[in-house]
Amino acid sequence: ALLFKVRLPNVEPLSFLPPIYAPVNGLTAVLLISALIAIKNNKRKLHEGFMKIAIACSLLFLVMYVAYHMTSDPTEYKGTVSILYYSILISHILFSIVVIPLVLISYVRAYLGDYESHKKIVKFAYPVWLYVAVTGVVVFLMISPYYV
Repeated sequence: ALLFKVRLPNVEPLSFLPPIYAPVNGLTAVLLISALIAIKNNKRKLHEGFMKIAIACSLLFLVMYVAYHMTSDPTEYKGTVSILYYSILISHILFSIVVIPLVLISYVRAYLGDYESHKKIVKFAYPVWLYVAVTGVVVFLMISPYYV
């Protein structure tokens, strides 16, 4: 919510970023699914690699998203399915706030070798993170015709 109030003075809008950060969200979703497949096939190192790249993609997305919103005015959705759009957007935003600590805690637990605790939190973190990654792309696709 603060992003809609904070503007960097004398900075050109970074309007080129949404078409870049949306596919990064899509790549995160692909990496998450790949990581799940890897761990289900007992390929722990491959799983670990996919997860590290997914975290990096999410971090890259977050930096670009914040930069865009700190330099650009909000884009108003004017489509006929605005209730659907805003429902997806609001749930996406709320889950994106929740997922950050879940991912960090699950990563630390895995890093420390506490795989049982890691598995317990991942049961919540994984579907939330996947939802955020997928709905990020959906939100972009729905709002992109209205970018000025």
